[in-house]
Amino acid sequence: MSDTLKLEIVTPEAVIYSEDVDMVTLPGSEGEAGIYPNHAPLMTKVKAGELIAKKDGAEEILAVGEGFAEITGDHVAILTDNAIGSDAIDEAVVEEARAKAQKRLDEGGDISEDEAKALAQAILYSQAQLKAKRHRR
Repeated sequence: MSDTLKLEIVTPEAVIYSEDVDMVTLPGSEGEAGIYPNHAPLMTKVKAGELIAKKDGAEEILAVGEGFAEITGDHVAILTDNAIGSDAIDEAVVEEARAKAQKRLDEGGDISEDEAKALAQAILYSQAQLKAKRHRR
């Protein structure tokens, strides 16, 4: 039995994270899920939020967008459109992007249903980034 998990976070552009970790807390569609080595196989939807990877007693904080997670006994694979480590997040840029998306959504008017969904997701991802950046502040 393994005492670590291989955590991989993949976006269409790149592998954002690929490390052996002791435990993962991910933002599942039904709430936060704590994943330890030897977890039962599971496929679940991931919502935009804060992901915590515990490794050697330290926490690594990442923001992830909506996606899916496949969990096996020794592996957690997360497929998402967006992911970023908290150290790479610029709060001012994220706040500005969130405000622009919210303003466009509030204006409504001629926006399509697809654009409204994209704006809503952008807002959720912005909130996830801010939560990850401000973790334990």
